[in-house]
Amino acid sequence: MSVSAGVPSTRRTLPVATLASVRAQTAVLLREHRRALLTVVGLHACAAVAGLAAPYVVGRLVDEVTGGTAYATVDRLALWLAGAILVQTVLGWAAGRASFRLGERVFAQLREQFMTRVMALPLSTVERAGTGDLVSRTTNDVEALSHVVRFGIPSIFVAVVTLAITVGAAVATGWLVALPVVVGVPIMWLSTRRYLRYAPDGYLRERATYAVMNGVVTETVDGARTVDALGLATRRRQRMDEAIRASFDAEIYTLKLRLIWFPQVEFAYLLPVAATLVWGGWLVSQGHASVGAVTTVALYVHQLANPLDELLMWLDEIQVGATSLARVIGIADVPPDREATGETPTDAHLVVDDVSYAYRAGRDVLHGVSLDLAPGERLAIVGPSGAGKSTLGRLMAGIDGPRTGRIDVGGVRLVDLDLDRLRGEVALVTQEHHVFVGTLADNLLLARPGAGREDLVDALAAVDAREWALGLPDGLDTTVGSGGHALTTAQSQQLALARLVLADPHTLVLDEATSLLDPRAARHLERSLAAVVTGRTVVAIAHRLHTAHDADRVAVVDGGQVTEIGSHDELIAARGAYAALWRSWRDE
Repeated sequence: MSVSAGVPSTRRTLPVATLASVRAQTAVLLREHRRALLTVVGLHACAAVAGLAAPYVVGRLVDEVTGGTAYATVDRLALWLAGAILVQTVLGWAAGRASFRLGERVFAQLREQFMTRVMALPLSTVERAGTGDLVSRTTNDVEALSHVVRFGIPSIFVAVVTLAITVGAAVATGWLVALPVVVGVPIMWLSTRRYLRYAPDGYLRERATYAVMNGVVTETVDGARTVDALGLATRRRQRMDEAIRASFDAEIYTLKLRLIWFPQVEFAYLLPVAATLVWGGWLVSQGHASVGAVTTVALYVHQLANPLDELLMWLDEIQVGATSLARVIGIADVPPDREATGETPTDAHLVVDDVSYAYRAGRDVLHGVSLDLAPGERLAIVGPSGAGKSTLGRLMAGIDGPRTGRIDVGGVRLVDLDLDRLRGEVALVTQEHHVFVGTLADNLLLARPGAGREDLVDALAAVDAREWALGLPDGLDTTVGSGGHALTTAQSQQLALARLVLADPHTLVLDEATSLLDPRAARHLERSLAAVVTGRTVVAIAHRLHTAHDADRVAVVDGGQVTEIGSHDELIAARGAYAALWRSWRDE
């Protein structure tokens, strides 16, 4: 029986850490929080010792009553029993509080590490992986890990310490009477071992199906207008049904594992109680043990049921948590997409030299592209949809490295610059944009954290956004983004362009950055932006050819190659592909 036997495995787009990595990460966390962990274990040990008093007192009481005793002795034992319960309650509260505090600190550390690693992921990797897997890790996996760290780890500490001390007390009370404690061990060992053989892969597959399902939902919602326009609702529903079915099958598999395992282990830890009573009764009849000793040991054995039940229940949850931890820390296994050499560009001269690029091996989308941009030049890249314009723009912005050839700025390959230095040299603004939750000023300061208030206003004015921005209810302090003041699509795009102004790179790659504005507003914004980018190199990927008309040169990309290059007038005179595009656009 294997996880893959029933249903084919789900493709994973981001790495999943190995079991050795999970163990190593766990060991590091335990070492870092060693003092707090010892405090938690110590408190739980004290609470467990206090919990042993009740069975001991009850056993003494049975022996005293059996042999004949005074009311004073019974009262004294009753007071001891009440005191033991009170002490156990106080220690249990303190131990639980310390456990939860430890769990919160550990989870906070894991969450911060995870977000740091996510933010450091190469953009090219995130885009290839898609949103589903990453969203699943930041939601489902982090939530599952949070549950285990906050509640599971403390509960496991309680269960293990209580088990160890209770078994020790039972043996100390009468080792002969305590022999039945082990009768359930073989059943528990074999059933748990079988469960652990199949559970990790089963839960890993289950989590992977969640990633696929999240991806399908996200893609469908993001492309809702396209789905509606092209009549793709039925196909998307079928795709969603397939994702749900795969997730259902994965959950059914893990459920079957639990349905087989739980009854066996429950029988394994209830069997010793019955065996102790039967065995203890025979020992009493033979004069080898007292009724009080058998009572005490039987109560101890019965008391083992709760921590065993807790431990085994959390063992199941630990499988989910370990799988989630493997997916969370697996983010760190994503290899960097660049290795900075420390070289410094000598100028802003951007050169594309015989570049080819493929998203899939053996299927190039760019073929031997070469461009030479003088500092301060404005180059427009035009061509039909799917020609490779945006891909070329991504390469020129350093988002990806070419398969062959090289792209240099100031004599240094873009992929040899660290990200911070790269963003100071070249910046990319696409037709996609995002408004983060926070004030409008916070959104702008992402581009230049040290910018002053006047700098922010000037950046907004440069992209023709000053008037509406200062007209918001609280001006730059207005909360925008999800749950805040809703910005229009055009305003959001202007905000993205204002960030670009603040970032102040010497080379700008604009991938249809004004496409979501109406033609008149886009034309006005581009003229305003033109004053800001004076002296900078600008690569404008455009479908509105007035952008090409204003450029110093125009490159026509078709079929992944530069088929024409020259000024607007030169290309019109050449009566080639650009001239045809221009005539077609003017006739619209």
